[in-house]
Amino acid sequence: MKRKHGLSFVLSLLLTACLVWIPCFSLAGGDGASGLNIVATAFPAYDFVRQITGGNANITMLLPPGGESHFFDPTPRDILTIQDADVFISIGGENEAWVERVLSSVDTENMLILTLMDAVELIEEEIVEGMQVDDHGHDHDEDHDDDHGHDHDEDHDDDCDDEDHDHDDHDYDEHVWTSPKNAKRIMEYLSNALAELDPANADAYGRNTAAYVEQLDALDAAFRVVVDNAVRNTIVFGDRFPFRYFAAEYGLDYYAAFPGCSTSTDPTPRTLVFLMDKVNDEEIPVVFHIELSNERVADLISEGTGAQKLLLHSVHNVTRADFDAGLTYVDLMTRNVDALKEALW
Repeated sequence: MKRKHGLSFVLSLLLTACLVWIPCFSLAGGDGASGLNIVATAFPAYDFVRQITGGNANITMLLPPGGESHFFDPTPRDILTIQDADVFISIGGENEAWVERVLSSVDTENMLILTLMDAVELIEEEIVEGMQVDDHGHDHDEDHDDDHGHDHDEDHDDDCDDEDHDHDDHDYDEHVWTSPKNAKRIMEYLSNALAELDPANADAYGRNTAAYVEQLDALDAAFRVVVDNAVRNTIVFGDRFPFRYFAAEYGLDYYAAFPGCSTSTDPTPRTLVFLMDKVNDEEIPVVFHIELSNERVADLISEGTGAQKLLLHSVHNVTRADFDAGLTYVDLMTRNVDALKEALW
């Protein structure tokens, strides 16, 4: 399979944090002895808030590195940690349904509660042609409106209430941070909230946020260079697809084995054949998988088509090695720039 290569570039970014392992699957970063006690449910919230506070906070990440977010349930120790928090930051959505139950059982009168899904315009979960939806016991094979088999629902923003996203009434995709533009909005949302809570450190929070936003803008620009010079705009995932916001931001079409929040790992023959045919028919050079996946579906597609298997990191969680190395959202998404180039050029 031939790949056309064009522009080449290097995006170099500094690591910004040093992290310390705390037993019992609670993770903290920075010295933060006199700062706020902040609890984040997962890595995106954890990384954004550690950039904002710049080490002047006690930050705990509940989901352990390498852990599967879809099956996470807080331990009694986690609940005690939440109880002591000044700030609690969750992602939101069905994957964190446990949050409401836990918060209702602790004293939150003096706790600032923030949700990443409240920081951006939400997009509803999408089922595309060929995608396996085990919850409904069948594959999706309905007719679609465009040439690539997608019904992208371009009017999705009209379904969102700016004041109240009404998460319970719609199946909104929770992976809001996968778009760097959204990551920027989330940073500003969290920074403003922390500055209001802690005015003594508001200036520092503002400076730290501005510095990281510059990196996010550079990241966004790098992705746009790849997309603007691409010879195709379709990507294939032999895995779950948590990149709804990313694909919408950069105008990408996609096909995947499962929706973003699926717990499935075994595709039906129909799904597998569909994805292999798509790769072969459109001469797609790369099949993606996400982090911490068993990679089974991507392996089968790669073996059956000759497509290269690559990681596109959703930054939902990180490995122990990446966590200990202090890698950031920007670090991991920068790796995605080169991976996307391989798929589109």
